Amino acid sequence: MGDLGEVVRNRRMSRAFTGAAVEPEVVDRLVDLAARAPSAGNTRGWHLVVLSNDETARYWDATLPAERREGFAWPGLLLAPVVIVVVADPGAYVSRYAEDDKRHTGLGEDREAWPVPYWTVDASMAAMVLLLAAEDEGLGALFFGPFGATEQVRESLGIPVEMEIVATIALGEADPSAQHRGRSAGRARPGLDQVVHRGGW
Repeated sequence: MGDLGEVVRNRRMSRAFTGAAVEPEVVDRLVDLAARAPSAGNTRGWHLVVLSNDETARYWDATLPAERREGFAWPGLLLAPVVIVVVADPGAYVSRYAEDDKRHTGLGEDREAWPVPYWTVDASMAAMVLLLAAEDEGLGALFFGPFGATEQVRESLGIPVEMEIVATIALGEADPSAQHRGRSAGRARPGLDQVVHRGGW
């Protein structure tokens, strides 16, 4: 296991993969760590749809059918041997906060009662843990959206309509010879004095 600071500093988004398989026990370790992320009310109302090897075609056929693949900027992304769809369950949070110990919050009324959708927050924290765990395993990873094909992904993978598809994570051995920097990669990271407000805003 690596040093946490080193893992955080070294983590980058990988947009090209070699296609080499990831052992199932490695994927199990990653999702086990993701399951340990913080969760509001210990609700844990998120799910991971894990596609490995040939199963990943179901995702790519839904998001990037043949006519959309021509000219796709990141062809090496489609070689990722593992694709994980991160899904949140808003209803689980409404139900949890309707329980006796949380009822006083008023958040158990309905989704609109939540000023911040903690189902999305929790799913995102689990995804971040997974990204860091992948780095620690020496794997590349990319966090991305379903290219405007959310409903196609839902249908292809049988994800219930009441669930929120938050994002996708591609995992695998990064191909250093074919990495593409995202369009935003050149933006300067703001200094701490620009984002940290000590003692108040």
